[in-house]
Amino acid sequence: MGWALPTIADVLEAKRRIAPYLRPTPLYRYAGLDALLGTEVFVKHENHQPMGAFKVRGGVNLISQLDDDERARGVISASTGNHGQSIAYAAALFGVRATICVPENANPVKVDSIRGLGANVVFHGRDFDDAREHCERLADGHGYRYVHSGDEPLLIAGVGTEALEILEEQPQVDTIVVPIGGGSGAAGACIVAKSIDPAIRVIGVQSEAAPAAYRSWQARKLLEETRMETFAEGLATRTAFELPQTILWQWLDDFVLVSDDEIRSAQATMIETTRNLVEAAGAAPLAAALRLRERLAGRRVALILSGGNASREQLLDALR
Repeated sequence: MGWALPTIADVLEAKRRIAPYLRPTPLYRYAGLDALLGTEVFVKHENHQPMGAFKVRGGVNLISQLDDDERARGVISASTGNHGQSIAYAAALFGVRATICVPENANPVKVDSIRGLGANVVFHGRDFDDAREHCERLADGHGYRYVHSGDEPLLIAGVGTEALEILEEQPQVDTIVVPIGGGSGAAGACIVAKSIDPAIRVIGVQSEAAPAAYRSWQARKLLEETRMETFAEGLATRTAFELPQTILWQWLDDFVLVSDDEIRSAQATMIETTRNLVEAAGAAPLAAALRLRERLAGRRVALILSGGNASREQLLDALR
């Protein structure tokens, strides 16, 4: 591994860097969720970000620190949508050319947003990992600055600011539940929570239909899964990423797999209870909390609603 692990100092610096561009997102409590889980529940609304997802924090932090050579070469990245929006948004802010590689079946809401921000969109392959491998070839061939969606310390420090905001606003929170695809959000939450109070529990959740990060966390080594069938594109990876996993191996307290049906049910419940637009990955923490309901009794729980970029078809599917 060629990176230094991000620290709480890096997260605090990221907070300073992104402050001119991104406001803190709301942290709300809902009586319906308290009753459902039988404890105090707070929802961190990353769906209120300009691009509707938490990853924009990392994008702004990273792109703002590119050197002149990297800015001139332009950036390229692969994404199922939210990371791509993050890089496209930050690139537009700082006048950097961006190319985003997405799977051929990528969420059209996210693709339209990426294009609208001025980035070039390249479709390739059946899933994220196909798009990522193609992206890496393009980066080598054209000399772009490749931005990996997980193995970037500045991305992790940037997204760690969401957990920092939670604990600044509600320091009594003692459990944070966060969705995991590549793992940058959970890694950032671990860095912040364990630096502030090692007793704070951080719990990750992934779909059992795409368990690469979960299996790697269990085995304490990077594993690749042939199975990647989840409808929740924010959780849809076949490979685990080295930098986030290194952090999760050290600090993540628990990791839960839930079914896609549980995610759909949680998505509908979140939409109805919070009156917010919620994408599938953003509902996964509620699905995990429902699985762990007895163990969470008496705790003060923060659920990270990581994004709200759901298409019309996805919403109809969940609400049916």
